[in-house]
Amino acid sequence: MTSSSSTLASPRPEADRRRWFALAIVMTAAFMDLVDVTIVNVAIPSIQRDEGASFSHIQWITAGYALAFAAGLITGGRLGDIYGRKRLFLIGIGGFTLASALCGFAVNPDMLVASRILQGAMAALMVPQVLSIVHATFPAHERGKVFGMFGAIVGLGAVSGPILGALLTEWNLFGLEWRPIFLINLPVGIAGLILGRKFITESKAPHALKLDLVGVVLVTLGLLMLLYPLTRGRELGWPTWGYVVMAGALVVFAALVAYEKRKAARDGSPLVELSLFKVKSFAAGIAVQTVFGVGLGIFFLVWTLYMQVGLGWSVLRAGLTGVPFSIAVSAAAGMSVQMLVPRFGRKVLQAGALIMAAGVLIYIWEAERYGMSIASWQMALPLVVMGAGMGLIVAPLTDAILSEVPREHSGSASGLINTVQQMGNALGLGLVSVVFFGSMSDHLPRPEVGPAFVDAFQNALIWVAVVMTAIFLLMFALPKRPAQHVEGASGEEQEGVRAAASENEPVLMR
Repeated sequence: MTSSSSTLASPRPEADRRRWFALAIVMTAAFMDLVDVTIVNVAIPSIQRDEGASFSHIQWITAGYALAFAAGLITGGRLGDIYGRKRLFLIGIGGFTLASALCGFAVNPDMLVASRILQGAMAALMVPQVLSIVHATFPAHERGKVFGMFGAIVGLGAVSGPILGALLTEWNLFGLEWRPIFLINLPVGIAGLILGRKFITESKAPHALKLDLVGVVLVTLGLLMLLYPLTRGRELGWPTWGYVVMAGALVVFAALVAYEKRKAARDGSPLVELSLFKVKSFAAGIAVQTVFGVGLGIFFLVWTLYMQVGLGWSVLRAGLTGVPFSIAVSAAAGMSVQMLVPRFGRKVLQAGALIMAAGVLIYIWEAERYGMSIASWQMALPLVVMGAGMGLIVAPLTDAILSEVPREHSGSASGLINTVQQMGNALGLGLVSVVFFGSMSDHLPRPEVGPAFVDAFQNALIWVAVVMTAIFLLMFALPKRPAQHVEGASGEEQEGVRAAASENEPVLMR
């Protein structure tokens, strides 16, 4: 163990207070990013009216952020390992705040699109440092509690974006219409920048690393080749070149793996730390995270379309309908890592997958029974069940993926976690064209639109239930119990567990 790890195992009282302040700061930044991903969607009609944006502009206002974010996550994580996670976090949150101001004051659609791409790139520098700072700052026996809080933030951010976006747009503050959805980031970002400089402790990889520029090019190219056709495919009618480009992405990823192996052997500074995939908990967790992202990508988009287009609900009503889901996710996430995982281990995550699948099946039954007359309160039951299942998964899963990762690679690991989640979401969004829009005609008379959306919603949810079942099976490859939850372990024993984890020893299985 390094001396820094020993210090973290028994922090001084003042250091202890500082790290909890630091946690609040990075969690707020994570929440800001989560909200920003979803807040824009509800304001799209207002942006289109005010700016005269074309359909292509609207596509890129949403897709540009996602593409820049996903393409830069792994690089952002590695830059934090090399130059310091605190430094990259501050650069990221500062750039994100500046980009938010540019979005809010955009004078035309082109400027808004460019500002959104910059915002996604800055988020790619900021977000990987959140988990890296947590991983490097908190000892293993405390990370369960911390990741429980992180899971609650994820759940809150998932549904808060649409609600906040609807309120800010409808209030039309100072006559600014949609612009406050971006400008609200300014005070939060400035406060995070100032407080982050004071309370976050710097950490980086203990060994000198170099930025792998060839790896950066290959991973960015591969992700763009995969995500661009998925993002634009339906709009363009799924052209043949899109499938060719996605197939080419597999070739690029194969070249990346081959190059990174040689790079690791030559100087030990690859962009993607392939040795991480030799850690069973990491490899299995990454697979679960990817498939989970597919399920969420399908559900959240079709759910929004079902309520707002199919049922004809207002943006605000649709957003408020999701509140029970958000509360259930937050509550279950906190309980899972603090109370349930220490006792039941991996079974908690598997139960979460089955519970979420059960909630999906209840939703399918209700959509069939009530049709167009379904009410918000009738959706509460399936949403609470689904939210509880999701909460049991999100926080322990992050903990399980990172628990055996050596500290010097925490930035790379964090970037990979976020990247595969974004890739999973993109794959899910691409599948929406097949499982949702593929089950209805493109030219429907207005009276038939609602019933068609109800049927398509049920069809899409069947696929989500299948995804949850696949996740349940994949979870058998996760460790039975994370090391930090070994009951009755003393501080010295916990330190031994962390030391073994740093050497990639299989200590997570009991």
